Amino acid sequence: MDKFGFILHPFAAKDITRKYPIAKPLPDMLIETALKYAPPFKISHICGIESAHNRAEGWFVCCPLTTKQMVELPEQFVLNRIIQAGKVAEKLGAKIVGLGAFTSVVGDAGLTIAKNLDIAVTSGNSYTVATALEGTKAAAKIMGIDFPAANIVVLGATGSIGAACAQLLAVQTKYLTLAARNENKLDKLASQIFRDTGLAVRTTANTKAALKNADIVIAVTSAIDTIIDATDLKPGAIVCDVARPRSVSKAVAEKRNDVLVIEGGVVEVPGDVNFNFNFGFPAKTAYACMAETMILALEGRYENFTLGRDLTIKQIEKISQLAAKHGFKLAGFRSFERAITLEEINQIRNNAEIKKKILLQDGCIA
Repeated sequence: MDKFGFILHPFAAKDITRKYPIAKPLPDMLIETALKYAPPFKISHICGIESAHNRAEGWFVCCPLTTKQMVELPEQFVLNRIIQAGKVAEKLGAKIVGLGAFTSVVGDAGLTIAKNLDIAVTSGNSYTVATALEGTKAAAKIMGIDFPAANIVVLGATGSIGAACAQLLAVQTKYLTLAARNENKLDKLASQIFRDTGLAVRTTANTKAALKNADIVIAVTSAIDTIIDATDLKPGAIVCDVARPRSVSKAVAEKRNDVLVIEGGVVEVPGDVNFNFNFGFPAKTAYACMAETMILALEGRYENFTLGRDLTIKQIEKISQLAAKHGFKLAGFRSFERAITLEEINQIRNNAEIKKKILLQDGCIA
């Protein structure tokens, strides 16, 4: 049986209470102090993954640092802790390990980690891109948005996932805007896309302005704070939030019943899988980054697959083919850590139509 590991970390201090409920009464500062000195450890054994071609098992391993700590602590300290988590996976018998959330962002996006482990490493970003775009197109169809003619914004376009999304979207849509803080990197990416596809994309460092006119937003930032607020989006807009921690404020869910926010990269895992750990998903579903590690294990491809800041279209297409081969597929839609039904999406579409009519009558939109 093929074996893999996957490194998780708590987004916030209170997330550690999923494993250790006894810590619930403790203040965040005390939890974070304890986490800083805690060694990585096995969270759970993953069993029951089975495709038509192979079976696999694995382990979740915790790198006990929060997102905030990964950003604020010295980079080498954080990298060493992630490498230690990879060593735990090695000792458990994993032949490949996946990097979850910020463990795939720190430093050089996995390259240093891979050099210090005796097993293969992948960030999962290739399959994350594939499923995010697949899910967004499916959602656009339900919301009545003509995807090729939609005004699409990639938020965080200069990151590895954002740049790959932009390159794939450039051959699927007419109106594409790339938004990020670094204007020089934006210009280089726009020039590359024009050379490769002939599409003249717009670029901007003014995120708020770009969001106001977007029909679809692909949010792939690596910021630790939310970027998209309730007032930033027009009625009927779709946001695919691939970022972890999320880019979309909870206020959007609370105040805007006329926009659709979906989580990118949520997939159904083949077989009678049991993660033996609750990370907030329905049974037998996982993030796409987790799924990429499982797919490579099922295929027996123990190689560094997705690492560094650059993704290639070839990588994304290959992992998509392997996912289909082994029976991985989109698991419906999720929004703010819960499943969202087709009926709910249709209600959002209706709410958006009503809101547009009111704005039109008031002269707020042309």
